[in-house]
Amino acid sequence: MKKTDIIIIGASAAGLMCAIEAGKRGKRVLVLDHANKAGKKILMSGGGKCNFTNYDVTSENYLSQNPHFCKSALSRFTQWDFLSLINKHNIPYHERAHGELFCNESAKDILAMLLSECNAVGVSIFLNSIINSVEKTDIGKFHISTTQSDFLSDSLVIASGGLSIPKMCASPFGYKIAEQFGLNIIPTNPGLVPFTLQPEDKLRFEILSGIAVDSLVSCRNQSFRENVLFTHRGLSGPAILQISSYWKPGNTIAINLLPDIDINNVIRRTRDEHPQRQLNTILFQYLPKRLLSVFFSKEILSSRIQSLSLSKIDNIANTLQQWHIKPNGTEGYRTAEVTLGGIDCDEISSKTMESKTVPGLYFVGEVLDVTGWLGGYNFQWAWSSGWCAGQYV
Repeated sequence: MKKTDIIIIGASAAGLMCAIEAGKRGKRVLVLDHANKAGKKILMSGGGKCNFTNYDVTSENYLSQNPHFCKSALSRFTQWDFLSLINKHNIPYHERAHGELFCNESAKDILAMLLSECNAVGVSIFLNSIINSVEKTDIGKFHISTTQSDFLSDSLVIASGGLSIPKMCASPFGYKIAEQFGLNIIPTNPGLVPFTLQPEDKLRFEILSGIAVDSLVSCRNQSFRENVLFTHRGLSGPAILQISSYWKPGNTIAINLLPDIDINNVIRRTRDEHPQRQLNTILFQYLPKRLLSVFFSKEILSSRIQSLSLSKIDNIANTLQQWHIKPNGTEGYRTAEVTLGGIDCDEISSKTMESKTVPGLYFVGEVLDVTGWLGGYNFQWAWSSGWCAGQYV
């Protein structure tokens, strides 16, 4: 049996950050992962460019049953701290919309940086390690049995992630360990995920597949302004992914396809000034013809403005700026970028990430009930929570 100070299950963003920090403190750290490669989710994120953090990070960018839990970690290891590490390794990056930061070249740069830091402090990483069992011994140590060997450690960190993107080896392992030790689990759901539509809506809108429209999408008192993408199965795009984390089955979402103008006033003004103009000459300035032809008949689009009653203009405007649609569901964990819910944060110390009831047992990253918005926030939570645990584990 191999003995070590700390075992971290999950060669993830959070797990590797925790390993680096614990290693800096002189601890003997062993990372176990059942995948054949470390940091798989890092490599595929951001279209291979890794949206590794955001210039503007606050607790408001996260969902949790305990909304205050993430504040401590985010304030102690910030986006600026991670950028210092990026700069130390001379990784070129750039900013996109909404403060999102991406690698110029490849997500491989982020993983190489983490592995280099691990190597510098003597962290050992065992891949293809299937965990058979985890037990806490009578003397307070953790016995981990794997397909490769048996290990004994003083502390155990679970950094195994959530259920999203199963092809990246996602599994419920972390939740099972938490339940084994008596911790509560907040029910999980896919987050940052495309919507599927009701059969009749799918039939109506699938012809628009590939069209993206800058829109304001709202649900349950939350709104996001970004692109909505029509797909063969439903709706996607950044605005939809964002609002999906707030949506509940049965909810209707409201979409404003023209968030920058009051199309009602535009049509009414044109009615007064150019009554002979056709409606389509106005609407085609703002939205794709293919989209408008789905929302309105040819007769309406070719109508002269003077023939439209004020109530008809109101209906046209409401169709475009107060479009309400009830999703049938989501694409599920297969395409979800994150997992909502997870280990109840009330069970965990926000300072150390240690279980309040099981000394030496820590949880970091997505396995906890902390879910960030799209835009680098989930990676920042991984860095921050991993860093914090690394100071105490």
